[in-house]
Amino acid sequence: QVQLVESGGGLVQAGGSLRLSCAASGRTFSSYAMGWFRQAPGKERDFVAAISWSGRTRYYADSVKGRFTISRDNAKNTVYLQMNSLKPEDTANYYCAATIKSDASTEVYEYDYWGQGTQVTVSS
Repeated sequence: QVQLVESGGGLVQAGGSLRLSCAASGRTFSSYAMGWFRQAPGKERDFVAAISWSGRTRYYADSVKGRFTISRDNAKNTVYLQMNSLKPEDTANYYCAATIKSDASTEVYEYDYWGQGTQVTVSS
């Protein structure tokens, strides 16, 4: 079992930055690929970014490419999402997810464990 706890969300003005963190329990964190997804009210959960177990492979949604950066620290069992140049359309609940597969994935169904989410609100 893996438990995931997100933090770092909040209210920020457009153009600002936030850094989300996802702390994972369990000794096998370093073998999991990790992902960030987001869900706005009334919408489906969408892929944002993913990183392989080693950190060597990273994927981004087109809408965040160049603005967001995913990274991980396996020694701290933590994955991060640095979000810069935030836009009002980035407003959503952001979820951290883990998959027992070591390769990063952009698909919701590939992920086995999910956090409770952290709210990000970007004002115009």
